[in-house]
Amino acid sequence: MPSTESAEATESAATAASVASTGPGDAVGPLERGLAVLRALSAPGAGDRMRHSDLVRSTGLARSTVDRVVSTLDRLGLARGDGREVALAPPLMALPGAYLTACGIPAALGPAAERLADEFDESVSVAVPDDAVAGARFVLQTTRRRTMSLAFRIGDLLPAERCAPGALFAAQWDAREWRAWHERREADPLGGGFAAPPPGAAGGREVFERRAARAGADGWAGDDQLIEPGLVAVAVPVRDEGGRTVCAVSVVSHTSRHTLESLRETVLPRLLSVRGELEAALAAPRPAAEGAPARDSSLEAKRELGPGFLQSLARGLAVLGSLGADRGEGMALMAVAEATGLARATARRSLLTLEQLGYVTSDGRRWRLLPRVLELGCARLSGLGLADVAQPHLAALVGRVRESASLAVLDGADIRYVARVPTVRIMSVNITVGTRFPAYATSMGRVLLAGLARGERPPLPEALPALTRRTVTSPAELDRIVEQAASEEFALVNEELEDGLRSLAVPVRDGRGRVVAALNVARHAGNGAPDEMREALLPALRETAALIEADLRALGTAGLPWGV
Repeated sequence: MPSTESAEATESAATAASVASTGPGDAVGPLERGLAVLRALSAPGAGDRMRHSDLVRSTGLARSTVDRVVSTLDRLGLARGDGREVALAPPLMALPGAYLTACGIPAALGPAAERLADEFDESVSVAVPDDAVAGARFVLQTTRRRTMSLAFRIGDLLPAERCAPGALFAAQWDAREWRAWHERREADPLGGGFAAPPPGAAGGREVFERRAARAGADGWAGDDQLIEPGLVAVAVPVRDEGGRTVCAVSVVSHTSRHTLESLRETVLPRLLSVRGELEAALAAPRPAAEGAPARDSSLEAKRELGPGFLQSLARGLAVLGSLGADRGEGMALMAVAEATGLARATARRSLLTLEQLGYVTSDGRRWRLLPRVLELGCARLSGLGLADVAQPHLAALVGRVRESASLAVLDGADIRYVARVPTVRIMSVNITVGTRFPAYATSMGRVLLAGLARGERPPLPEALPALTRRTVTSPAELDRIVEQAASEEFALVNEELEDGLRSLAVPVRDGRGRVVAALNVARHAGNGAPDEMREALLPALRETAALIEADLRALGTAGLPWGV
């Protein structure tokens, strides 16, 4: 029997020959069309939701094709549609997350970026070169919270000529890359195709070439309000062992705090002193991939939905996601096929299609993801907050149980409502987002307190006000109730906050298992006994919380605080 190494070498040679002979006929059409729809949903200027007819116009696809693509994406959980409109869904972040994991940059440089941001009291960003569009894409962002906030979303793309990282990347461009930049500038001279910066020019090729040459010679680059008025930045390159610039670390400020010169004097010596540390962190061996592989699950969906489900699209996206297991050396075709459970010929066709579209690259033996994967909804989805994630699930819960549903977080000794969907009836619970209640007298408050260790819980005063005749005011009894909520993972409050109001809540956890919110439904106390409410509503509450948690974990692959 041949060894694994020799089998891989034989397979790699065959793959290299396949790549060399690949033509348009080898492409997986449904995968191309599915990615076109995802790009349209992710495009600058696209709303949170798009009508199918808008997707037809923006992609040039037939209405029947758009309908099948949307149906497939909905079935995969990557988009949510109602037959007329469609929106990106947080689980789509698994695809950009595959790149962010495979490149290793957020994990390697994140701790140092946090330290630098604290030291400088300024935002720190990390960008990578996206050669497909001669731009710089952000893969890591550590912000300072101010009224005048300077922040880019993960996945945001800037034209190379209008940012400090771009000059560092261009310092190593060859003639082909400069030609690609020139073609992009001719087609879009004001950069209207870039979502992050306002449209504007930044000089011609000679100006940018001088900036790039100077950045290469100096070992750093500056941005003096090139992106937009008031913004200044200083960036240094982070290189691999071969001297290639892998990414750039930028410190970003505002002209109300710094000029470019004062920012350079403040941060550049420190950035240069830690560059070796950053490069060592990036070069360090990375642990093996965790979690379940992105295996193909399309057969069951195909049986369920029939012609409305594009199996080739589902398989191609599984192949794309599987490359997140790459730890810096790329993945052989055999490894991709094993990770997805697909035949090697099927995996190969998807890889070749993805290569043609600029999402992966190959050296003839191994495949790895390219930054263009981040255009698939990353910037839009990475801007979602907890309330944005929860809202569609709350709406589905209300439609299911016909009771109002809410999400709240702990704010000191109070709860604060961050999302809510009321039910429609003559008598309903009238609460709005932003409303605060004392945590001790609410089901969501008790769940949130139960999610904290005893020493982390806010202290309760000895004399708690009784809000109704049923309110528990004894600290010892409340402590027992909170511990019970921690054990049972739910809390039911019966007319303790207000006469006639009964509420049932469950915790919502992030990817690390921390309770970050509470989900509840409320109804009038005259509608059955407390045990009947628990039996009728608790399963639906727990299922909804699990769906919100899955979305938070997916968003966490982009480095958001909800993730692993």
